Amino acid sequence: MKKPAVRPIRHLRWWIISLVMVGTAVNYLARSALGAAAPTLTKELDMSTQAYSYVVAAFQLAYTVVQPIAGWVLDALGAKLGLTIFAIGWSLANMAHALAGGWPMLAGFRGLLGVFEGAVIPAAMKTVSDWFPAKERSIATGWFNIGTALGSMAAPPLVIWCILEGSWRLAFVVTGGVGLVWAGLWAWFYHRPQQHPRISAEELAYIQAGQAQKLAQKAAKGPGWLAVARTRKFWAIALPRFLADPAWQTFNFWIPLYLATVRGMDLKQIAAFAWLPFLAADLGSIAGGYLSPALMRFGGVSLLTARKLTVLTGAVLMIGPAMIGLAPNAYWAVALFCVGGFAHQVLSGALITLSADVFPDNQVATATGMAGTAAWTGGLLFSLVVGALATTVGYNPLFVALAIFDLIGAAILFTLMREKQSLA
Repeated sequence: MKKPAVRPIRHLRWWIISLVMVGTAVNYLARSALGAAAPTLTKELDMSTQAYSYVVAAFQLAYTVVQPIAGWVLDALGAKLGLTIFAIGWSLANMAHALAGGWPMLAGFRGLLGVFEGAVIPAAMKTVSDWFPAKERSIATGWFNIGTALGSMAAPPLVIWCILEGSWRLAFVVTGGVGLVWAGLWAWFYHRPQQHPRISAEELAYIQAGQAQKLAQKAAKGPGWLAVARTRKFWAIALPRFLADPAWQTFNFWIPLYLATVRGMDLKQIAAFAWLPFLAADLGSIAGGYLSPALMRFGGVSLLTARKLTVLTGAVLMIGPAMIGLAPNAYWAVALFCVGGFAHQVLSGALITLSADVFPDNQVATATGMAGTAAWTGGLLFSLVVGALATTVGYNPLFVALAIFDLIGAAILFTLMREKQSLA
């Protein structure tokens, strides 16, 4: 008996990117649980600020090292199978945090979490590359990128509720369990456009028509880390990401501890306010995604110039969090953190999208992973600096440094990324 035809889902690519957004949120919920639990963990496990920085660094080091490997695996296995494996891994590693009896054990589980979480951004960009024409990529990136802030935003209230109702161990079990549910959804629903049973012929034709140059590039270039690293365009993306990511990792891992130790907030106040910078970051992801097409349409600039101007806009706005030391109270400090969250996501989305713009399909995840390693190397080094200097020189000079880094990164991007670069 012949099976009935499956009815296509209208605008399926946007449903796909919504699923990616949820997965990104789940990923960042898991990694942000530590920061939200930090005021409790540092007391119950008798951790100094320096020891806490080592725990943070364990995740960052593993995440930094694994991203090119994760990108290569995703290019080899595809986003469906590859991300399913990584999502199950990060969920189980996050749940294992509940077994920690001291900071060295916690650092070990944190490193394991970093090993598996490194796949999410390369997988997301591979999905954008597969499912979207060039003119829609920054918008798609903006929408999935709000998941980074959604997860970080959800962590403080959820984790602190688990602490108040149970314990910090319960918080890691709950946030890890959410990831297992998402992994099942991804494995069931995701396919590439050419194989998806719910895509319409019209939408498939529309996607492929906007990827004509990308399809031609795929036959002309081979995958591999060395092939990517030899290109000028890779360093044009990687160096600004190295300079930009310390801001995002500082916001993720240090805001609750800063509000508690410097601004005197208690757990309930942190739960009430620490999520706001990530709400602002969500708005920045969306605004940044639409800014590039707007610049192209109304300003008449090229795709690459639009991306570069978007990065510059975010870098200039980072002057806001540089002034946190001047904030008269904790509420003004949170407001300036909000400016920082918005600014970072504006520039971050444009930088990440550039990998899909200038690299062929079979190098997108690899290039994104390698650039991610550069980004997380910057974040790792800066977290160690925060851990070493926060109790001596204070946080304020460190916040100023974040703005300077982003302005330098924008200058590097304008210098190295030339219009003659081939676009996908």
